[in-house]
Amino acid sequence: MGVLRRIKRVALSVLPISTLFLIWDAYAISKGHWFFDRDQMLGIVGPLNIPLEEYLFFIVIPMAAIMTIEGVTTVKPHWRKDEFGK
Repeated sequence: MGVLRRIKRVALSVLPISTLFLIWDAYAISKGHWFFDRDQMLGIVGPLNIPLEEYLFFIVIPMAAIMTIEGVTTVKPHWRKDEFGK
């Protein structure tokens, strides 16, 4: 079963952690501990003064990790059973 066919499961896996890290980013930005170089950004800033690229990072990278795990366990199904059960 493909990752993108189970988008609700992916969302339930990715969104809670992404939300936590986005809040952490917002806090670090507001305190001056973290910043984004305006010359290196697209210029689209979303809620909490976080650039679009950062929002995309917290969605794309976890999805890539999930898709990698799915791909490897499709090729090596015995790994899925050993690590994740059936």
